[in-house]
Amino acid sequence: MDMPATVPVNPNKALWEKGDFTRIAATMRRSGEALVGRLGIRPGLRVLDLGCGDGTTALPAARLGADVLGVDIASNLVQAGNRRVRDEGLANCRFQEGDASAMAEVPGAAFDLVLSIFGAMFAPRPFDVAREMVRVARPGGRIVMGNWIPGDPTLVAQILKISAAYAPPPPAGFVSPMTWGVEANVVERFGAAGVPAERIAFARETYVFETERPPAAFLADFRQYYGPTMNAFAAAQGNGKADELQRELLALFERENRSGSAERTSIPATFLKVTVDCP
Repeated sequence: MDMPATVPVNPNKALWEKGDFTRIAATMRRSGEALVGRLGIRPGLRVLDLGCGDGTTALPAARLGADVLGVDIASNLVQAGNRRVRDEGLANCRFQEGDASAMAEVPGAAFDLVLSIFGAMFAPRPFDVAREMVRVARPGGRIVMGNWIPGDPTLVAQILKISAAYAPPPPAGFVSPMTWGVEANVVERFGAAGVPAERIAFARETYVFETERPPAAFLADFRQYYGPTMNAFAAAQGNGKADELQRELLALFERENRSGSAERTSIPATFLKVTVDCP
């Protein structure tokens, strides 16, 4: 008897479904709302939030009156986002599963604003991601990305850098998501999608992670719920270096805490804001 072929799991999907990113996203709400508030969103604006998670930027956009579609590769985050929408009674926001590299289910030229804050940067095939974002934006629309910056001394870039040192080497052909934080790469990728360099603008901005718990407890959430950190600890455990990784990350979290209290956490992280004016 022939057995059905096993469908391989998209490694990006497996990564973001592995933990529970909603636990991290809860510390990002205030900055998400502030960022959206600076985008000039008005009622009726059509917004695609790509790599939306459970709605840290999608829901604030909907509260301002935009018609919002959130797309994320992780089914658990899509479900969490739709629960938040129902809980708030927002009829103008919905979430669906999809891959930023190939959004066949999303129509072209349909959105006034394509937004992706620390989302599409993690998708594979960055040139395909840029082409897809341009395809679904209407002529004259905007694309706004928030991307972590490689080598930046603040929180997330350092978490990913430290974690990578303990993880196995990436597979052949892997393109680091951090390359989206390099301006020349962004220009090249959107250029291949038909956007001239003069239509792309860059700015450094800050996102703040906030929780009423100490840095050690916040780090525990990353260790238990954030896919990249979970993978790093699994690898470190295998070679006897988990305690070393814990110490290095805890020193980072405590050093970066700006709350003024050892019992609360407020950690700023610098990112590259990319704004594309679509032809």
